[in-house]
Amino acid sequence: MNNLQVHTLATAPEASQPLLQNSIKSFGSIPSLHGIMAESPVVLEAYQMLHKWFQESSFNAEELTVVWQTINVEHECHYCVPAHAAIAKMMKVDDALTTALRNRQSMPNAQLQALHDTTLLIVRNRGRVDEADIASFYAAGYTQKHLLEIILGLSQKVMSNYINHLADTQIDERFAAFVE
Repeated sequence: MNNLQVHTLATAPEASQPLLQNSIKSFGSIPSLHGIMAESPVVLEAYQMLHKWFQESSFNAEELTVVWQTINVEHECHYCVPAHAAIAKMMKVDDALTTALRNRQSMPNAQLQALHDTTLLIVRNRGRVDEADIASFYAAGYTQKHLLEIILGLSQKVMSNYINHLADTQIDERFAAFVE
């Protein structure tokens, strides 16, 4: 535990306060992760922007969940796995998909399996994926744009997963029901 402070609106640096207001608008309160990130306004702003941009990518709700949770599970993030299970529920993603991702089980269809497999290869091999695996990804219906957008999601998750590891972030009450 690195004793990283979880900021509130009252304790956050002035430049982080409007960003925390954005968190309240989006989540109803300040997620602990955002409170920790608030120590550095540029970190919190970058995270919020990456989150926004990834949600605006060409991936649908199921695909966003596959990318997020594949990375969260691989990184063993105690905070983001339940947080993104809750987010998946809010996005009306089938619980069976979230369960399969958490338990490292097969995806419900070949296209989501290709997305999961490619995301894992990118994470595990630090972006070095052989041509045959990329060809399989494309054969499943994905494009170069999707391949690049996985990296966008990974960028967001590296920030949150690693900060949660450093801070041993406490699970927010709203995510507690999603802890397994």
